[in-house]
Amino acid sequence: MSPTPRKVLTGLSSLVLAAAGFAAAAPAQADQPVSEFAGPSHPYRHGAVPTKEASTATAGKRTSNLKFGGSVDGIGVTTGAPKVYVIFWGSQWGTQGTDANGYTTLSGDPSGEAVRAQQLYKGLGTNGETWSGILTQYCEGVATGSTSCPSTASHVGYPTGGALAGVWVDESAAAPSQATGNQLANEAIKGAGHFGNTTAASNRNAQYIVLSPTGTHPDGFNTTSGSFCAWHDWNGDTTLSGGAAASPYGDVAFSNNPYVTDMGSSCGQNYVNSGSAGLLDGVTIVYGHEYAETLTDQNPAGGWTDSSGAENGDKCAWKGTGGVGGAQNVTFATGSFAMQGTWANDYNGGAGGCEISHPIVP
Repeated sequence: MSPTPRKVLTGLSSLVLAAAGFAAAAPAQADQPVSEFAGPSHPYRHGAVPTKEASTATAGKRTSNLKFGGSVDGIGVTTGAPKVYVIFWGSQWGTQGTDANGYTTLSGDPSGEAVRAQQLYKGLGTNGETWSGILTQYCEGVATGSTSCPSTASHVGYPTGGALAGVWVDESAAAPSQATGNQLANEAIKGAGHFGNTTAASNRNAQYIVLSPTGTHPDGFNTTSGSFCAWHDWNGDTTLSGGAAASPYGDVAFSNNPYVTDMGSSCGQNYVNSGSAGLLDGVTIVYGHEYAETLTDQNPAGGWTDSSGAENGDKCAWKGTGGVGGAQNVTFATGSFAMQGTWANDYNGGAGGCEISHPIVP
């Protein structure tokens, strides 16, 4: 059974949210069931955003706090300023251009996902936004199983001034019709080399967003075997389809970000905003979900997960809109974006819950 939805903020509370960088959201929806899984029969699909149709109710899905996993290969969370490198994979993206704001445009991008993704990552950490503040409560260097972090621990960093660190259109060949997890990891490693991040230190706080073109099905996206909208992992995961990918540059964190609008409302189109304004709602909700989970569980599952394996984004996916933790519009310096809430262990006196805003933990 879904828990009772949180009351939508009104009056003074709405003004507080607006001052913190949040735009008005659509009327609150009732909670929708959410799957807390790494993907059906695929353990490497960490933090997978399920399609709304594939979501399944899980007992206690929003009652158990996240616990620290002890790190994998010495990495638990992103401790420095997050750096996001966007890779548009494949010649199918078409001819490149540049718009008036300096964003890369692509002729093979019918929905305009490329520019929207760049705006999102560039906007994180701007306009005094506190959506990112939720993530800064998590840390590493604490005992395995810990549910809180002392001030002396190494916390998740805040993306001051924007997280976008580089954009590359890899048109050397067509992206596979159905890339394996191994192929996605290798594309991320290739991207690390392209951006000059050729040491473990340069990749310690980096994540590589592998965006596949429309009409492709990375890891089975938009097929009967792929009832998900995106997922993240790291190159050394031996459970990746096709096996782990060897990296000469240290551990490489990456996300499998498909062409989300190919799945329409199943992956969030018009979830917050109606009409044409909501065409890319799912893009920013889903991409933001994976970004947040990579920061708090960089080498899965050495970071923060609950007893069922769910990460901070999973526990709040498709929770409805508005209120303290539902999806709603968040305003960055680069625009207004539909974003979902993420799990905060310290919410409600430590009982935990979904939030859309949180003070930044230094």
